[in-house]
Amino acid sequence: MQHFYYALDLKDDAAAIAEYERWHRPGVIWPEIVTSIRAAGIEDMEIFRTGNRLMMVVQMADGYVPSAKREENGDTKTQEWEALMDRYQQRLPWADAGQKWVPMGRIFSLREALAAT
Repeated sequence: MQHFYYALDLKDDAAAIAEYERWHRPGVIWPEIVTSIRAAGIEDMEIFRTGNRLMMVVQMADGYVPSAKREENGDTKTQEWEALMDRYQQRLPWADAGQKWVPMGRIFSLREALAAT
């Protein structure tokens, strides 16, 4: 399995952050979104938050390459979801134009550090 890590900020508003979290709860998130995520080859996905910073962990089978552009595949429900989520999100200052979730680069691995000793 491969793991990919992404970062994104939410607008710094406690009520909006609570609403964003509510949209992601089981039974609240639209089932079409869960189906779309799985159809993209994603085995598991988790989103973590501290303050208004989000980190998303995506787990995919070896060989799959994640697509941050599911909404461009003609899936209108995903387009609607992305537009809804965009109300709560703000881009990282170093994000490329049009980029929401910015890939994170690993800078440390305990396993690799142990193997090097």
